[in-house]
Amino acid sequence: VQLQASGGGLVQAGGSLRLSCAASGRTFMRYIMGWFRQAPGKEREFVAAISRSGGSTYYADSVKGRFTISRDNAKNTYLQMNSLKPEDTAVYYCAASTATYLGRDTVYDFWGQGTQVTVSS
Repeated sequence: VQLQASGGGLVQAGGSLRLSCAASGRTFMRYIMGWFRQAPGKEREFVAAISRSGGSTYYADSVKGRFTISRDNAKNTYLQMNSLKPEDTAVYYCAASTATYLGRDTVYDFWGQGTQVTVSS
């Protein structure tokens, strides 16, 4: 599967952005989908994940209550980001996993290119 992330940009603290991840191929519903981010000088970190059916989600503590992950049947995965903080500034990546386990340690097989999110104070 090929993944294309979009929707990043510059926003003031407290604002919102919605990231999208478009998947190619016919097997989109076979994958757990996740979002990750990497800030300058820091390691990539997990943000959120959603099950194949969309019925289960998992979030990093740092974004819980502010970010919402969702997916549709048209091969898109979304990350709605509200109440953004300067520390949310990073390149955001979407990823797909064939694993059966949904959680922080799920291994992802496919990665999209990143989209930059910058939150000004």
